[in-house]
Amino acid sequence: MKLLWTTNPEPWNPEVIAPEYAGWRQEQAAWHETASISDLSHHMFDTVIEGPDATRLLTAVSANNYEKFAVGQAKQFVPVTSTGKIVTDGILMRLAERKYMLTGIPAAQNWVKYHGEKGGYDAQFATDPSSAFRGGGDPGVFRYQVQGPAARDLVEAVFGGPLPPAAFFHSIPVTLDGMSFRALRHNMSGQDGYEFIGPWEHAAAVKDALLTTGDTFGLVHVGALAYASASVESGWIPSPVPAIYTDPGLAGYRAWLPLFGIEGKRPLNGSYFSPDIEDYYVSPYDLGYGKSISFNHDFIGRDALQAARESHPRAKVTLVLDPADVRAVLGEDPGYYLTYARHRVQATGGALVGMTHQTATIDTAGTILALTLIDNEYATPGTEVTVVWGEHPGPGTDTDADLGFPEIRATVAPAPCDAHARTLYRRFA
Repeated sequence: MKLLWTTNPEPWNPEVIAPEYAGWRQEQAAWHETASISDLSHHMFDTVIEGPDATRLLTAVSANNYEKFAVGQAKQFVPVTSTGKIVTDGILMRLAERKYMLTGIPAAQNWVKYHGEKGGYDAQFATDPSSAFRGGGDPGVFRYQVQGPAARDLVEAVFGGPLPPAAFFHSIPVTLDGMSFRALRHNMSGQDGYEFIGPWEHAAAVKDALLTTGDTFGLVHVGALAYASASVESGWIPSPVPAIYTDPGLAGYRAWLPLFGIEGKRPLNGSYFSPDIEDYYVSPYDLGYGKSISFNHDFIGRDALQAARESHPRAKVTLVLDPADVRAVLGEDPGYYLTYARHRVQATGGALVGMTHQTATIDTAGTILALTLIDNEYATPGTEVTVVWGEHPGPGTDTDADLGFPEIRATVAPAPCDAHARTLYRRFA
């Protein structure tokens, strides 16, 4: 905790991309009202896993089902430790029979590479880091998300007709002016559309085609501020604490990890503080990944996950912060606010019942929303709780010290909070 605890750290925002293009409010509204384009080419690590043992390795280190994993399909990758707590997630796409690409923050990729190397698997790894760690040069691939009510019509105009049907988290090969790439049915805010993925040599031409045609459909270019808030609407908790710091059996893994990698540098902060890092570990069931877990094979953490299948004590919810309380604490016009702080969530009387994981101003909601893991008995929509707003100083100050932090009333809502993302998005074919 002494290494990770950082009071008031700067919130992470995607690198390279401008903070705003049309203004964060208009950009947040675009994926609800017209269409938006987000450039995701720079802020994620990509690791390609290839070789005769690629599938066998992935099967051994994750809870996912690989029996019907088609080429071009993607999955929420779920690696867990022997205790059944998540290492962190990522997006895994099958590129060929023996070739995969794992995308996201590098913690899950490190997990795969370590076990591949130490386990003697016949698999090779090629990692393209995010632009913040690349040391110059271009990314290997471009990623553009086009989403919103007008996204389908816009895409048809760009490609001269409708694209072939694709189920959620499946991709199809597409061609535009002789350029070949893929269209994946996945979007960060849970609205309809596509994520276009292809070699960097086509990046500028594809983006230009989308932006030029998009003018007719009210396409809005999304900046880093609005994009970073999209996960709050879609109900995806980014960067859970990797559950790798305390298990004696992972001492070799911790020694193998880079000294200044994400496992040693991603800060923790907020009004909730515990000196025990295990209090920050989460189960994939907490995160809503139960449907991604398969017990049809042996994998690290299988027994622990199976034991927790019916007994996980927390649920993922969205807290809708009271606008009047927000103004009283943050000012009459708090503007854009983003934090990954672990703030205390309390029931009436002050009992700790959960903690926030990502909190952001959502202009279309008219207030600040917080993605939160909360005790099951308080997870019913409409339940009233309070969020303790402040920065615990960390080690050296008692966990339950009365630091005079203000409290903001909040109401439990579903996660995703957006009704479209929750009820309709995955039905689109």
